Order: sequence, then C-alpha cells, then structure tokens
Amino acid sequence: MEWWRELRDLKPHPLLYTVVAVLMVCWTAWRVHRLRPRLRALRLGIEGEKVVGQYLERLRGQEYDVFHDIVGPGFNIDHVLIGPAGIFTIETKTWSKPNAGNPRIQCDGESLTVAGKTPDRSPIVQARAQASWLKNLINESTGRSFAVAPIILFPGWFVENSPGSLNRIWVLEPKALPAFLEGEPRRLEASNAKLASFHLSRFVRTGERERDAS
Repeated sequence: MEWWRELRDLKPHPLLYTVVAVLMVCWTAWRVHRLRPRLRALRLGIEGEKVVGQYLERLRGQEYDVFHDIVGPGFNIDHVLIGPAGIFTIETKTWSKPNAGNPRIQCDGESLTVAGKTPDRSPIVQARAQASWLKNLINESTGRSFAVAPIILFPGWFVENSPGSLNRIWVLEPKALPAFLEGEPRRLEASNAKLASFHLSRFVRTGERERDAS
C-alpha cells in the first residue's frame, strides 16, 4: 500500500488503515474466543491421557503389558492392558467439572450422565466398539478366541455406579482400577497373555512403519 501511494503520489490515508486494523483485531479476538473451549478440551485430553498412561505403567510390575495409543481405522484406543485378569481397552475421558451442580459421573451399565447431563456421544458405545474391534483383531491374528473388556476412566471425578452396572462395564476413577484388577480371577494364562501381546505389538510396529513410509 505504501508503494502504491508513493508511485501514485497519493496522500496518506490513516483512517483506512485504522479501520482495517480494528476489523482484523476484532475478528481475531472473536476467533480466539470461539476456539478457547476447544483448545482447553484438547489440552485437558492430552494431559489426562498422559497422566493415566503413567499411572498404568505401574501395572507392569503386576504381570501386565501396557500399550498406548493403538491406532485403528478412523479412531484410536487410548490404552490397552493385557495380563492375568484378561485383555482390556481403556478410554480416558478428561472432562472439566462444572462450576455448579452435581460434579459426579453416574452409570447404570448401559448409559451414563456427567454432572446430571447425558453426553451427546455415548462413551459406553464408543468403548464397547473399540473393545469389539480389538477382539476381532487379536482373534484373527492369533487364531484363538480372546475376550476383550472395555474400561472407561474419568480422572478426578467421583464415579457412582448403580447396582449391577460393573458387571456390564467398568466406569471408574483411575485410582480404583488396580483394586478392581486384583479382585478379578485369573482369566488369562501367562502364555496366552504373551501371545496376545506379541501379536498386538506386531500390529503396532507395522502401523508405525506404514505411517512413517507415507
């Protein structure tokens, strides 16, 4: 604009530049304001998965293999546990608590409410779909039938499960998970656990090589 004014021998137009600058600042401020909740949610999600992942790493001393960020077709599984109690997919939900109301998760085994509200997308449906996909993957890879159970973890929330709901799905605060695993019978022998872990490790390595090549 300055070169145009110089070549055309025009007078300065500060009002024009001021109007354009004010409009751009207002538009940018509006966009940042709209994106802040989404950015906050993404940051919480990343931090939550990292904290839960570090917490799950402690289970390696209890004969469990721990996998993180298993990439599936159009989705990813936050964590996978393979050990004496069986094979589990873990979905981590790091959601902000409300400033008012009932700050707890309530689950009946088929649906749940978060601070008294039903989520638009059911975490239970999502977790069960991930477990079903992993079950098919491991069974096809090993040629054996392994059960895979979904778990949903809500870091920092008080989780209230109705009677019988834990028989259908575990919805827990992460600190409660080790006690639940210890209370389970041994469903997976060490040889079968190693077999399942080996095939899942191979799947992960293959996926990483394909993504690196692309």
